[in-house]
Amino acid sequence: MLAHRRFPPLAIAAAAIMLALAELLLADRKYGLFTGGFGQSQAVDSVVERAMFALGYGLAMAALVSAFAWLAAKILRRSRGWPFALHVIALGGGAFLFALVVQLQLHAYFSDAVSFALLKQLGGGSLGDAMLFAANEIAIGLAALAIAVLGYWLIWRWLVRRYPVASDARQAAPGGRSVILLLLATFAFALFVGRVSGDVRNGLARTMAWRVIAGSADALSDVDRDGYGLFGRLVDGAPFDPDRHPLALDTPGNGVDEDGLGGDLDLLDVPAALPLTRIGGERPNLVIVVMESVRGDVLGKRINGKPVAPNLEALAGEGGAIVPAYSHVGFTTQSLKSLFSGALAPKTGAPSLFRDLKASGYRIGVFSGQPEDFGGIAETVGMRKTADQFFDGAVLKDKRAFAFGAQGSVLVDEKHLLAAFDTAYADGTNWDRPNFLYFNFQSPHFPYHHDGVPALVNDQPLARSDISVENREALQRTYWNAVAYSDSMLGALVARLKDAGQWDNSVLVVTGDHGEALFEHGFLGHGHRIDREQFATFLVANRPLADIDAPIGLSDYRAIILRLLGAAVQPMRRDGIFMHVGDLDRPTQIGLAEKGGRITSLRLDTDEACLVEKQLCQPRERFSGKNSARIERLIRRWGSERWTIYGAQEKRKTD
Repeated sequence: MLAHRRFPPLAIAAAAIMLALAELLLADRKYGLFTGGFGQSQAVDSVVERAMFALGYGLAMAALVSAFAWLAAKILRRSRGWPFALHVIALGGGAFLFALVVQLQLHAYFSDAVSFALLKQLGGGSLGDAMLFAANEIAIGLAALAIAVLGYWLIWRWLVRRYPVASDARQAAPGGRSVILLLLATFAFALFVGRVSGDVRNGLARTMAWRVIAGSADALSDVDRDGYGLFGRLVDGAPFDPDRHPLALDTPGNGVDEDGLGGDLDLLDVPAALPLTRIGGERPNLVIVVMESVRGDVLGKRINGKPVAPNLEALAGEGGAIVPAYSHVGFTTQSLKSLFSGALAPKTGAPSLFRDLKASGYRIGVFSGQPEDFGGIAETVGMRKTADQFFDGAVLKDKRAFAFGAQGSVLVDEKHLLAAFDTAYADGTNWDRPNFLYFNFQSPHFPYHHDGVPALVNDQPLARSDISVENREALQRTYWNAVAYSDSMLGALVARLKDAGQWDNSVLVVTGDHGEALFEHGFLGHGHRIDREQFATFLVANRPLADIDAPIGLSDYRAIILRLLGAAVQPMRRDGIFMHVGDLDRPTQIGLAEKGGRITSLRLDTDEACLVEKQLCQPRERFSGKNSARIERLIRRWGSERWTIYGAQEKRKTD
């Protein structure tokens, strides 16, 4: 039977059909491809849409399988009959399954807005670090791949001996002309569907065969070489003009809509970051504590009837609190740069709190559970250059809680930071002039538990290997227990300041760097979907926070803190807090948080807008009235923020 002439093509076709069914079932479960769900307004849910989807997907799969079989025939010239079919199924199907599993595993923690640029940012600017973050999973995957290859070789050798290849066996490869015709038919359908149905186009874009075929066609159709063609999610409306394309920098007032969003940019007045500012007068101590990944709803949070953050709540009662305070990007490196510099995207060497206070005669101490060179944080804000005492995850590498290789995974327990502080400040003369102390508490970082964390509000921590949406409740309790531990270390720090007689002369500011989704709406982590869980955190101080209304952004902190220290600076006045997923210049998603809990977001790759607080997501064109005006404000704000940062550079190029 294995030598039958019809076996190779039938076997390859049957394998392709099974792979296609598996992908579609998993895609519907993950993305609501056919059934919809929260945040998935562009479901393929009508009879006509499903018929169009089936045609497009079938063409793409047929073209991909045929092209792979044709290429394999050229490479495997000596392989005939069933061995040829076996090799094509194993190699092509194995690669397909591997890519599918990696994609879905990645999207179990991230959204489908994830990109290499975003992963690089989550890795602090290093794609290698981002990959090292998942080193354990990658190692397991490589081991499984090695076992699979060995098993396949052994099975093939046994089959060759058990079922010799017939002399009249033939390869099952289609002719080159058939492959070309299938590719052309797929290209033609891609052009058609992109103009008649956004739902079908975006549904197809979630399948691998379509992405491979349409992506290749998009690259070939990019005649003006601006990075956009006619077949991608973002279609180039001016294919012969390299200055006009999706995400192009829109020059205000020139009468041209370069990016195709909202017409010619009507520029908003975006406040500039403060210049270098010196502190005069009494110059109180400044202590900043950043709690990694701690959400804005930490105040008042109870687990098993126990307060998660009693010390933080006591500070808020003594001084003040602002909730929500939004990260602009939802990940650590850029959040800390904004916090210390007061700018959305500061340049290296820009004014910062470290440079302000060093120029004001402060002694500076850094005690961080992460490597502060990670992602260029220390270099950008002048942390290492200004510090008199510097202890971070790199200096304290022998104290690391995990053996992960990525800088973004380094975690040093808070108790080691306090021990370093005790050593550095054992000599009372260190208080002979004002001090700026920066602490970074890392325990609430993924995977939310390490051996040094005691059971404070939860008795049974969830192991990293057990993290899944099915264990969401256990995961959430584990996360909040880590937050409770950081809060207890905050209490220990306050006690030390009081014992040193410095409490009354110290301004203490506590915040998170961003939020954390804990499988709400199916997401885990931060910085990959604009919502309150991932982007909102808090600002708490032991001094009153007068005349400051929520929401605020991390870039507002520098002005707020300088005012608390007595500097004569005006608070930042922004019309809403701008947020983005990915690089500011080419984001996947943009958002604007306004008063009243309103959050507006727009995915630039699908043109899907969301009124997040209403859980209403749909194509931008379907909104009208006040809701449409919210989206227009968001687009205008992005264009203005972007032009403020990149416009001067563009002008210098053209002048």
